[in-house]
Amino acid sequence: MVWQEKILSPKERNSWQKTLLRYWDLLCVLVPQTLHARYRGSYLGVYWSLLNPVIMTALYTTIFGTAFASYYDNSLVNYVLAAFTGLLVIHFYNSSTTQALTSVVSNGELLNKIRVPTDIFPLTMIGANIVQFLIGPFPILVIITLLKSGSVVHVFLLLIPFISLVLVCTGVGFIVSALFVFFRDLGYFYEVATFIVWISSPVFYPPEIVPSQVKPFLNLNPLVAIIESLRQISLTPDFPEPFFLLGVISYGIILSAFGYMFFRKLEPEFLDLL
Repeated sequence: MVWQEKILSPKERNSWQKTLLRYWDLLCVLVPQTLHARYRGSYLGVYWSLLNPVIMTALYTTIFGTAFASYYDNSLVNYVLAAFTGLLVIHFYNSSTTQALTSVVSNGELLNKIRVPTDIFPLTMIGANIVQFLIGPFPILVIITLLKSGSVVHVFLLLIPFISLVLVCTGVGFIVSALFVFFRDLGYFYEVATFIVWISSPVFYPPEIVPSQVKPFLNLNPLVAIIESLRQISLTPDFPEPFFLLGVISYGIILSAFGYMFFRKLEPEFLDLL
């Protein structure tokens, strides 16, 4: 196989971007295989990634829509769109990182048989969710952005929060997949962690109702800024502050770099535990 002829040495693998570029052909095989296995026998396939946020949006609107509509210009439609965009972020994060968590361990038998880069497996899970998002929810998000902002420029600006979201998920995916090799109970704890991330993100409630003394803690959640920037770009005609967008993307870059360094630090001990 071509990819086996170009295995990177540990010193060469000093960033996940190098792995991505060097093993792009392998990723192009693994990502479709992952999606095919995930939705084998399913009628909707990748469109479940759209149906899930739609159902949850309908549920939130039924329960909270009337109570919180006043924070969205007294418009139930605005609340629906705000909840939907927030749920897209949460759903992508939960799916990507939860699937990345078990990716190394579930391929342990393969790793013990052939020489393959370990970090390719978390990247495969992230890649599969990117493809799933681009096919399912993203076209709807583009339509919403065009209707609400009236600007094609805003459509291109959607890439900023989306890239930041991908980078955040990549960093967290590396961290949890490495830890899961050592602590198999992490899967149960991570269910609680994803719930905390969800409840601390302004998805179904407006950020204005959060007490001022609590807001600094919620701002530690990397998804808060991503959700706010996505809503500002897609639901308003105003251009976001450049420094705010820079902060959003910087958060993703830092977290992805830290996650990869953490993964590489623990990687030498993986094979003894798989």
